[in-house]
Amino acid sequence: MFRILGGVGLAATAVLAHAATPVAQPPATRKVPAADVIQGVSVADPYRWLEDDKAPEVKAWSETQNARTRAYLDAIPGRAAVQARISALMKAAAPSTYDLRASRSRLFALYNDPAFQQAQLITMGLDADPAGHQVIVNPNALNTQGLLAIDWFEPSPDGSKVAVSMSLGGSEDGSLHVFDVATGREIEPVIPRVQYPTGGGSLAWTKAGDGFWYTRYPDETAPEADRHFFQQAYFHKLGSDWKADPLVLATKDGVPRTAEIFLDNRNGIDAALASVQLGDGGEWQHWLLTPGAPARKVGEYADKVVTAALGADGAIYGVSHLGAPNGKIVKLAAPYAGGLARARTIVPEAKTAIVVDGYQRSLTVTGQRLFVVAIDGGPSSLKSWRLDGSDARTMPTPAIASVDAMEALPNGDLIYEVGEYLRPYHHLRWSAATGQAAETKLADTSPIDYSDVEVVREFATSKDGTKVPVNIIRKKGVKLDGSNPALLYGYGGYGINMTPAFLPGARRLWLDAGGVFAVANLRGGAEYGDAWHRGGALTHKQNVFDDFYAAGRHLITAGYTSSSKLALQGGSNGGLLMGATLTQHPDLAKAVVAQVGIYDMIRSELDPNGAFNISEFGSVKDPAQFKALYAYSPYHRVKAGAPYPAVLLMTGANDGRVNPLQSRKFAAALQAAASGGPILLRTSDTSGHGHGSSQDDRILEATDYLTFLMDQLGAKLPE
Repeated sequence: MFRILGGVGLAATAVLAHAATPVAQPPATRKVPAADVIQGVSVADPYRWLEDDKAPEVKAWSETQNARTRAYLDAIPGRAAVQARISALMKAAAPSTYDLRASRSRLFALYNDPAFQQAQLITMGLDADPAGHQVIVNPNALNTQGLLAIDWFEPSPDGSKVAVSMSLGGSEDGSLHVFDVATGREIEPVIPRVQYPTGGGSLAWTKAGDGFWYTRYPDETAPEADRHFFQQAYFHKLGSDWKADPLVLATKDGVPRTAEIFLDNRNGIDAALASVQLGDGGEWQHWLLTPGAPARKVGEYADKVVTAALGADGAIYGVSHLGAPNGKIVKLAAPYAGGLARARTIVPEAKTAIVVDGYQRSLTVTGQRLFVVAIDGGPSSLKSWRLDGSDARTMPTPAIASVDAMEALPNGDLIYEVGEYLRPYHHLRWSAATGQAAETKLADTSPIDYSDVEVVREFATSKDGTKVPVNIIRKKGVKLDGSNPALLYGYGGYGINMTPAFLPGARRLWLDAGGVFAVANLRGGAEYGDAWHRGGALTHKQNVFDDFYAAGRHLITAGYTSSSKLALQGGSNGGLLMGATLTQHPDLAKAVVAQVGIYDMIRSELDPNGAFNISEFGSVKDPAQFKALYAYSPYHRVKAGAPYPAVLLMTGANDGRVNPLQSRKFAAALQAAASGGPILLRTSDTSGHGHGSSQDDRILEATDYLTFLMDQLGAKLPE
């Protein structure tokens, strides 16, 4: 699980002035005639020259943009005090422990100590008490600039060894390191290219812990255009030369160019399950890997088994969307005759949807029970059954909360993490012996106090009549007179759910400045199952933008705010959401923060990760999909003279998920056309898409977007 770290605290003495900080005029950006004829339509692209980040002119342009943005942001009254408060409170927070992995002898976890730039890898006892933890890998000691981050890790079944992928500068371009747990010493040569943002990376140990299956991308001998595609699985025997590792799951087996392979052997049996996603759109095939034998396909894309796991009994358990958009649980016993197409349904589809995440850990199977997370519009709960589908149980969770991760322990107990908007993350342990759950010592603490705040769920009505949940976090007693600054956050894509999560301090400061914060559960996510996702994907993507606009209008008509006091924020796919919303409805909001967003939907599929996104967004090669893409592509919908709101575009130079050229081109188009607020571009040279950002980068990013919004909306912190 990727957790957003850090935040700011209760209050500050700084007072920000009302939207009066001057902004220099943007630099003139030349237009160069360029166009493509696609599906018979001439698509203009006058800022294509900004795509080449190696060109001296592009570098100079970016530096000028950054200098202009920094001059404005650094001059906002009270900014220095806000940044100091952010830094002090982030570093004053207690360490947090998350992303648990169990072995037979101990628990492994990431441990974020605010005294350091990056999270460390630790171990603790199976009692889940981090007090006496042992640090196994400290990236901060390996890179004193704080730029080395852990992408993922996997312990051996007995807990004596751990494999760790690490990357630099937020690039997520990971190399594999194997450590002896007792000594913390590396025991194998480093294996490069095991992780990249396009297809991710994964690893599964053998039962004996003497080797592992792992993912790897083509090396430098491959054409450059192929190096972030064609992810394949290899097998490594400890002590052998990794360069001679046998290829066990490859393109020749039918694995697609845009494969995203996830390997699983959590129960430590004599096999591993390889789940292969076709790009990012939620279509999966499944393969069984056994030592010394060819890979065996046990699930086709047409089976619609969207997550699967191997049980200790050797059976394959899966969540299927075949005729069941909310998910049904199926079971395929060895010897797997007929594959998952012949799997037996043991838990039928219910009214609430089963959560499926992109890391293939949604379904957890112990020796006696199986566990899934069920979601109902945003909040979620934990469900459990015996391995035959009987004895259904619902584990305790708060009313508006989420189950964000779960890990089975060797004795059949389950530890699961609970997220709430107003309480820090904490872990509960369900006992297989008693059937009861109790809190563990794995509980975050924070100096941020939300006792004066409440959460309400309301519903906006979208253009087609669909009811869209809006989670509104507000101070108790807020007046619904339209005068409050309000910040609306959204995402709406890839079946990713916007679930309750403890609000970082930047949100606390926003509330202290009189603001309201809201999160919309848009189509494109899977808050109501696969149908909710499909209703906001491919040619239905416009529904996402309509939902978000409806959520913004709801905040206005319900009296929370007004257009002159409304701000919008989103990142990645949510950055696309920001671009589409501000070009389609320039009068909706006063200010917009768009982070690492996609804006040119016509050429985005030419980037490596853009090709992986085709299954979610579509391709210009398909006539109907091109029509939809071109209709909402923010870069192509910019209109001269439109009264666009103030916009802060934020990107990272090392982003392997969304090319920074997207932000450059969109900024140039908006700056040339806008007649409203300032259009600002901020590029960080030491970060990427957000994963692996150092603490210093997180502090600066939070300070920048928070002070921008407060300055533009005239929000003020109390003395």
